[in-house]
Amino acid sequence: MCRIAAALFGLTLVAFPMLVAFAADEKPAKIVADDPANVKDPDFAVQGEYVGEIRTQDGVQKFGVQVVAKSGGKFQAVGYLGGLPGDGWNRMEKFPATGETKDGVTKLSGERGSGTIKGGVLTIQDGNGNDIGQLKRTDRKSSTLGTKPPAGAVVLFDGSTADSFQGGKLTADKLLMQGVTSKQKFGSYTIHLEFRLPYQPQDSGQGRGNSGCYLQGRYEVQILDSFGLEGKHNECGGIYSIKDPDQNLCYPPLAWQTYDIDYTAAEYGPDGKKLKHARMTVRHNGVIVHDNVELPKATTAAPVPEGPDPGPVYLQDHGNPVRFRNIWVMEKR
Repeated sequence: MCRIAAALFGLTLVAFPMLVAFAADEKPAKIVADDPANVKDPDFAVQGEYVGEIRTQDGVQKFGVQVVAKSGGKFQAVGYLGGLPGDGWNRMEKFPATGETKDGVTKLSGERGSGTIKGGVLTIQDGNGNDIGQLKRTDRKSSTLGTKPPAGAVVLFDGSTADSFQGGKLTADKLLMQGVTSKQKFGSYTIHLEFRLPYQPQDSGQGRGNSGCYLQGRYEVQILDSFGLEGKHNECGGIYSIKDPDQNLCYPPLAWQTYDIDYTAAEYGPDGKKLKHARMTVRHNGVIVHDNVELPKATTAAPVPEGPDPGPVYLQDHGNPVRFRNIWVMEKR
């Protein structure tokens, strides 16, 4: 073998392992799904909410678990004694766990116990490895889902057209896309809207299903995939930069959710000075998470500054495919 050929052959031998290592380190394709019919990731069938009963020292009790997909067969989970948030949880202690799927079985492990998911059933074990109950996967629906507009309401979106919004765009299946501002402006009102968060298991924090509903373009109720999180002001149901929701009622991604918001605009004197702060009550999936909360300032990044004039409904575009339907406003007289 000539020296040149030997050198090239040697270079190939050295480079080949490097190429293999590089290929092995390549990140998996990004998953961003705005429709459950298009999800091919097997983790999607595991993530979600599980409810049932477990045996405890205090007798048999209802127990709920939220399982959050983190991509690549990995999961985070939170257990709630008494049932899921908004459905029995005592709003005190939580039981965090982490897990992974191998050979079709997902195993969760936490400090106080463990669990095994197979075929839509989560079997709970205590700290000694004893089975203490089984939970079944459930798909909750908001009690206000599909609420029809009352007589006299302003229908902003019913699936037929996006003409009530500046920049309004529809998906192929007639859902409203994020990043729109209502042409009509409002003072005090109640609003009903339904939204669906995308499935983005590789993302986290503010990069996961981010949008927002701005009342008068001034006060944001955050929209975010906060399923299984703490429930902060910058998470779903929070009044951004002002107040955490009383509890986190966020459903899993790609489940339809509802906001029903009662909003009272701020009052101003003839000189333009504010006399009373704006206020709002927020129901997330039918459960009150803010009760007549005072809004002392416009929320961070609000497109409309505080003032006496009416303002639009603004549904924020933060780069994620959040979808909307059934949006209507009932003005207060």
